[in-house]
Amino acid sequence: MVRENEIRDGEIAVSVPEVTDAGLIYIGRISTPWTSRFECPRQGRHDGPLCRIDIFEPWAAALSGVDLYERLELLYWLDRSRRDLVLQSPAKDGTTRGTFSIRSPVRPNPIGTSIVKLERVEGATLFVRGLDCLDGTPLLDIKPDRTLFSPLAAAQAGDFQVGDAG
Repeated sequence: MVRENEIRDGEIAVSVPEVTDAGLIYIGRISTPWTSRFECPRQGRHDGPLCRIDIFEPWAAALSGVDLYERLELLYWLDRSRRDLVLQSPAKDGTTRGTFSIRSPVRPNPIGTSIVKLERVEGATLFVRGLDCLDGTPLLDIKPDRTLFSPLAAAQAGDFQVGDAG
């Protein structure tokens, strides 16, 4: 088993540039059953455990209408992930791949995303299935699953553009 922060054969770590603030705001906190990367699933399942998302004020009002959707896309900050690997060795066969070609939580900007099944909304709390993050993970954003969502605003020119011609 791989240990926390271990560099496997073939992996390459780089010096991380100085942090700059992108102005991200945590809008909530995710509660899951997993406190360690070794317990956490690699991919969430819609029949997985029920997880809780508590939305902070003043963002609770933004949940209005979210219950119209069966599935939501959650974006969250993987705050306990290292950020310095450009090559990783996720397979037991020693194969090395670039960070951007895998779904590892180890990334320059550790943003996680899951399509979750919405079970219910209670006030400023969502109950969902399908997460794959650690307990206490900060929430960045919530969007309807794009495969279920039709834009509500009037169409604009780019909506009809196909191919390479402008």
